[in-house]
Amino acid sequence: MTEQERMNCMKCRYYYVTWDPGAPRGCRAFGFKSRTMPSQVVLASSGKPCLNFEAKGKE
Repeated sequence: MTEQERMNCMKCRYYYVTWDPGAPRGCRAFGFKSRTMPSQVVLASSGKPCLNFEAKGKE
């Protein structure tokens, strides 16, 4: 697994924690919630690492 495939969604500006116990992790860029990290879902479904990753920054 490369570094790109193991990207940390918690450091992405689009990642959020949901109130849904069945899908506690969400991605605002793609508009979905899941049980696993969104980057893993994107990789599994598209075969490519997430291209929407943007590091959180001071705004």
